[in-house]
Amino acid sequence: MPFTHDEVRWDHACGIGPDGHWHGWFDVRVGAEALRRLGLHPDQPSAAVTGPSPPRWWHAAAERNAGSSHGRAGM
Repeated sequence: MPFTHDEVRWDHACGIGPDGHWHGWFDVRVGAEALRRLGLHPDQPSAAVTGPSPPRWWHAAAERNAGSSHGRAGM
C-alpha cells in the first residue's frame, strides 16, 4: 500500500434512511502530502476538471442506479 497507517483514516456510519432501510456510509480521508506523492493532490493541474460535464440524462441515470440493488450480494 502506498500510504502509511497515519496517512489514511476511514470511518463508517450507519442508520435508517428516508426509505426506512438501513444504509451505511464510509468516509475515507488521505493526508494531502500522501496524495501529492502520487500526483493526486488538488493543487496539481492534473486534478482539475478539464472537460464539459456529462449530459443531464447521464446524471439522472446514475442517480436512479445508485438506489438499485445491482451488484449487491444477497439482495
